[in-house]
Amino acid sequence: MVNYRYLGNSGFKVSEITFGNWVTHASQVADDAAIKTVHAALDAGITTFDTADTYANTAAEAVLGRALDGQRREGLEIFTKVYFPTGQKGPNDTGLSRKHILESINGSLRRLGTDYVDLYQAHRFDYETPLEETFQAFADVVRQGKALYIGVSEWTAEQLREGHQLAREFGVQLISNQPQYSMLHRVIEGKVVPASEELGISQIVWSPMAQGVLSGKYLPGQPVPSGSRATDGKSGAEFMQKFLDEKILKAVQGLKPIAEQAGLTMPQLAIAWVLQNPNVAAALVGASRPEQLADTVKASGVVLDADTLAAIDSVLGDIPNRDAADTYEVSPKTRLV
Repeated sequence: MVNYRYLGNSGFKVSEITFGNWVTHASQVADDAAIKTVHAALDAGITTFDTADTYANTAAEAVLGRALDGQRREGLEIFTKVYFPTGQKGPNDTGLSRKHILESINGSLRRLGTDYVDLYQAHRFDYETPLEETFQAFADVVRQGKALYIGVSEWTAEQLREGHQLAREFGVQLISNQPQYSMLHRVIEGKVVPASEELGISQIVWSPMAQGVLSGKYLPGQPVPSGSRATDGKSGAEFMQKFLDEKILKAVQGLKPIAEQAGLTMPQLAIAWVLQNPNVAAALVGASRPEQLADTVKASGVVLDADTLAAIDSVLGDIPNRDAADTYEVSPKTRLV
């Protein structure tokens, strides 16, 4: 079964393996298969589910809602997000304005089939909206009982500090950040994690397997496997191009003996690695088939000893991206519509 961790400086616990439906539901995977993967996640002990209104232009939320229909709501932790364009994508169908937040939460709850979400997240930082307006709206969402806690995604250390202060002033809890983090992408370690530790904010990390590259199935000097994510534009293929470098692929192959020595599969090693960071509360995993989850959930509770961690660093050398400045490039300077 899956272990639990506290999310930020709160009494709220989440399953450290969290199911996310970014590139799968209502896109890569047919609805019936998607629902089966959610039920497989529940059977494996995962109770925390992450989605966003922008995934498949709202359709992914609806699929997740149908998949969770009939489950005991109090036994689930449901997360969603707001920021990116949705619906008709008019001038106010994006960003973190009061109008967009208050309208978006109602749409998300309707699609998810629930009265509230446990965590409502700002999917990116909005440079066009005063931060006070954003957090006043978030506070109203919490006071209306539509969300229990507030989180963000891909915010810089400075943005986290500003948001945390405003959340306190408005009487709500900012308890999480959702950044990309893996053995190959470590940009949060320099500034975001130290600031988060100080503020009582946890990381819910996406792409712990570097878009699947850390599975080891992408081999240097060979074409990408037919039917893999790298060949499917609907599965986020563009996000993984930076990891398909020959030098990176060769180094990843060097991780296989380390995984074998630890008694782990490559996906388990990748997920266990991010969970060794005490500031990480959960690793987001997806699945296009139910049987994939049977492997990944076994990373829960794994402790990698110092020798294993040192061996990983030795094999990867200077390949991982540790440039804290890359965090600053994630949120667009202007809204997308």
